[in-house]
Amino acid sequence: MNDVNEYDLVIKNGSIVSESGIVKADLAILQGKIVEVSTGIPETKGKQQYDAMDLHILPGLIDTHVHLNEPGRAEWEGISSGSRSLAAGGVTTYFDMPLNSSPPTINRENYMKKKQLANQLSLVNFQIWGGLVPENLDQMEELKDCGVIGFKAFMSGSGIDDFHSSDELTLYKGMEKISNLNMILAVHAESDHINLPLTQKIIEEGRYTGKDYSESRPVASEIEAVQKVITLAKMTGCKLHIVHASSSRVVGKIQQAKLDGVDISVETCPHYLSLTVDHLDELGAIAKCAPPLRDKQEVELLWKSLQRGEIDMIGSDHSPSPIEMKGGNIFEAWGGISGAQSMLNILLEEGYWKRQIPLETIVRLTSSAPAKRFNLYPTKGSLNVGSDADITIIDLKQAFILKKDDLFYKHPHSPYIGKKFRGKIIATLVNGRCVFHCEQNHPL
Repeated sequence: MNDVNEYDLVIKNGSIVSESGIVKADLAILQGKIVEVSTGIPETKGKQQYDAMDLHILPGLIDTHVHLNEPGRAEWEGISSGSRSLAAGGVTTYFDMPLNSSPPTINRENYMKKKQLANQLSLVNFQIWGGLVPENLDQMEELKDCGVIGFKAFMSGSGIDDFHSSDELTLYKGMEKISNLNMILAVHAESDHINLPLTQKIIEEGRYTGKDYSESRPVASEIEAVQKVITLAKMTGCKLHIVHASSSRVVGKIQQAKLDGVDISVETCPHYLSLTVDHLDELGAIAKCAPPLRDKQEVELLWKSLQRGEIDMIGSDHSPSPIEMKGGNIFEAWGGISGAQSMLNILLEEGYWKRQIPLETIVRLTSSAPAKRFNLYPTKGSLNVGSDADITIIDLKQAFILKKDDLFYKHPHSPYIGKKFRGKIIATLVNGRCVFHCEQNHPL
C-alpha cells in the first residue's frame, strides 16, 4: 500500500482494461498521477470517490491524427472546441497535424505560435507534428528541439496552398535528416500521377458520384506511394508511419516491409472501418476524405487485417470544415471527415459488439501502441502506478443514437449522426481532472 494518507480521488469497483487483460480493482490518484492500483482501497482515503461498479476503465485514448486548424483557420475548428470534442470521445492526448494551421507548422516560429495557443486553450494533453516540405529541409533540427512528436509529409497535394507536397528528392533528403535525428516521418501516401489524370478523365466524362470520386483515387495509388517510401526508408534508415490506410492491400505491403526489417507502423481510421463508398453516395461530401471510402468488401478485409494484428493503431484523421465548404460537386468540396468525438464509439460498436474484438485490442490500438511508438509510454497509454491519470470510463451496455446536438465540434456535422452506438463514454479524466462527464451532476 502507498504511504500517503489521503488521495485526491479513489475510483472504486471498476474493471481496468490494459492490452494484456482486464482486472477488477480500485485506482487511487494523487497530484495527477496513479499512485495505487489494488483491491479494497478505502473510500475514506480519497478526498473524492467515484463508484465505477459495472463500468470499464481504459487508459485515455491517444489520437495521433487530428487537424484543429489553429492558428489561422479557427473558423474551421479551434483548439477549444476541438479538444472539448476529443474529451467527449474519451481522448486524453492528441497529435495535431502541421498543415491546416496558417501559417503551417514548418519552423520554430510557427510551432511556438501553435504551442502557445494550445497551452492556453486545450482541454486535454497535446503533441504537435512538424511538417516536411521542400522549403524547410534546413529547419528540421530546430523543430525537433522545439519538441515536435514527429514530421509529416504529403506525397500528393495536401489541399492547403502553403503546405507543399514532397517530391522524391525532398523525401530522400528529409528522411536522411529525420533518421539522423532519430525521429519518425508520417506519410500521406497517394500518388498524384495516378490520381490527377483519373480525376481529369472522370470530370470530363461528367461523372460526379461518390463512387466516381473513389475511383479517381484508387487503392493502387496508395500502394504505389507506400512502396516508394518504403524503398526510401530502406535507403535512409528512417522510421516511418503510414497514416490512414484505407485498404488491407496497403496494410499487406506494410506488413511485408516489417518482415523485411523496415521500422514502419500503420494506422487506419474509424471511417474506413465503418463507412463505405455507398455512404459517400448517400451522404455526399460529409463523408468525403482522402484516401476515399472503399466498398464493403474492403471494410471487412481491413477488419481481418486488424484481427491479425497487422494494424498498429487507430487515428481519427479529424479534418473539420464549415458546412459551406462541403458544397458543390464531390470533387470541389473539402475532403475531411469530422470524427474525433466518435472514434471510440465506432470501435466499440463495430469492433467489440459486432465482430467480438476484445477490449484489450481496442486499448492497444488507441492507447498503449501509439504511446509506445511515439515514446510516451508508460507515462501515457497505461494505468500502472506512476502513469499519468489519463483515464476513460465507459459503460459497455448503454446504447444511444448520436444526435447533432451531442457534437461539440465548431460545425456539428458528421457522417455518424443518426447512428446507434452501444458503449457510452461516461467520463474522461486528464491528469486526474475530469474534463468530460456525460451527466452534469456527478462527483468528479
